[in-house]
Parts: sequence; C-alpha cells; structure tokens
Amino acid sequence: MKAVSLFSGGLDSILATKIIKEMGIEVETIHFWSLFSPATYQETVKKLSFFTEKLGVSLHIEDITLQLLEKVKNPRYGYGSCLNPCIDCKILMFRRAKEYMEDVGAKFLISGEVLGERPFSQRRGALAIIEREASGEGIILRPLSAKLLKSTIPENKGWVKRDKLFAIKGSKRRPQIELARKLKIYSYPSPAGGCLLTDKNFSKKLQDLFSYSKDFGVRDVFLLKIGRHFRLSQRGKLIVPRNEREEQRLLEKKEEADTLFVPLDDGRRCLGVGSLDTDDIQLATRIVASYVKRDSYPKKIRVISFWGEKELEVNPLSSQELESRRIS
Repeated sequence: MKAVSLFSGGLDSILATKIIKEMGIEVETIHFWSLFSPATYQETVKKLSFFTEKLGVSLHIEDITLQLLEKVKNPRYGYGSCLNPCIDCKILMFRRAKEYMEDVGAKFLISGEVLGERPFSQRRGALAIIEREASGEGIILRPLSAKLLKSTIPENKGWVKRDKLFAIKGSKRRPQIELARKLKIYSYPSPAGGCLLTDKNFSKKLQDLFSYSKDFGVRDVFLLKIGRHFRLSQRGKLIVPRNEREEQRLLEKKEEADTLFVPLDDGRRCLGVGSLDTDDIQLATRIVASYVKRDSYPKKIRVISFWGEKELEVNPLSSQELESRRIS
C-alpha cells in the first residue's frame, strides 16, 4: 500500500507523513515550489531533503510557477488577506498530486492541513470545495484533523486505522508540538511564512504590478523579490538593491530594454524597468542619489540604456519625497 503526502516541510506535514508511515504504509512526498516561495529552488531542495531523509521517505519536487501565476491573475475563489489565492492554489496542487499518485501507483493522498488553522483555505467549507474541484473526494486524508472530518476511503477500507488519527483544530500549535514529542520528532522548522503572496509588503509590489502591467510574467515576479521598488510613472519603475547579493541578482535579470543607473560615487547599481522617458530618468537618478553614502553634492549618476550612455549630476530626493514614491 502506498500514499502520496503533500509535503510543505512544516511541522504539520512532517507529522501527517510520520503518522501514516508508522501504520506500515509506504509514503512518497511531493512538494510544489514556485517563485512565490521565499526560498530558492535549491534552498528548498536542501531543506526538504533533510526532513524527508529523517522520515525515511522519498521526495519529489515540482515547479508550478506558471500555473500558479495564472491563478494569481484570475482566481476563481478570490484572495485571502493579501493577494493569496489559497483555495485556487490548493486545488491546483491537489489536482497535480492526484495525477502523481496515479503515476506512482499510490491509493490516496495525505495532507497536513488542520481544520480551522487558516481562516481562508482551511475552513470546513473550503476543504470541501478543494476536494470537489480537485476530484479528490474520499482520497484526501488529513491525519491531524481526521476525526473531525468525514471518513475517507483509506479509513473505510481499513488501510488506515481511524482510532490512530487525531482531532486537532484551530491555529494554536501546542497540540502539534506535544504530538511531535510523542512521535520522537525533534527536528522541525519554526513557523514562518511559506508563501510571499501572504506577505503584505510583497503584495504591495504585486498590486502595483497589477495596476500598471496586466500581462506580467515570470521575470516580473522574480524582480518583485529583489530590493526596494519605486514607482516613477505609469511607464516604469526603479529597483534599488539592498546589498551586493541583490545587486548581482538584479543585474543577472537585466534585459536590453531596461535602464541601468550607476552611481559614480559609493552606491549600488539600480535598474529601471519599463519605457522610461526623460522625466522618469531624472527622477530615477535622484532616487539612486538618495542611496549614495558619500556626502559630496551633487551626486553623479551614469545612465546606461539601449540608446547609449550619459552622466547626470543630481541632488537626492528629500526623505518625504522618497517615501511618497516607494512602493515597498
């Protein structure tokens, strides 16, 4: 008997996987990564491999960035507190998990979801919608809250013992922590945001992108994860890296149509994205100058774009003007 566990790498998914594995069922894990994850793909592989090796289960990771991007742009079931289409996202993941389950010859799916833990996507009604839309009715087992939910096929057929499952609900983590101790699970990550779409600052940048560019793509999402963003006009924006690593990542994503701003004093190279006109460039150089540490005035900024190079001497914006242009 084999099951597939949707594995986030958090405590809930670790517990759910452990519970079913200890019943003698073979478990494979599947994780869905996207650019909306705070961690890179490589960081995610390293982290999840650590926990799955301790559990003694295999790990399969899939990139769902493109599919999720379409859900973000047009969610059937709306957004949560930010721009997080959690119900649509869950449907997407469970659909693909079911396909993978069938591919590997497994009989049911495991989820670490806890009833009521998240008010938008883990209410009883939302769980029912997700199961129906993902064609997963009866095959999605949630071990941590199973006793509070309708009995599933694995339970009805005796593959899983219902009396070995749990009735955890709500957002408090104490029951899971106590259960982890009983199951001798001592290594698990602290609670943290698992999706940038639930982050208020990231959502501000994404909302700005929605407002000025309806047809945005993967590179636009990647750039949202880097630095401070400033709206210049409806034509474009400026991205200011916070450190050397962000500066390097920004330069790696530069395209021919972008405008590069290079402080000739002490400062980070910044990227202008969009069709910038003379006014946009003037404003951008003043923003860049605001992050140049050297005290000499005016600041010298080299502007490099597809039409050539030029040097401008400008004074920084006031802190009030700077803040008024900052998206996040």
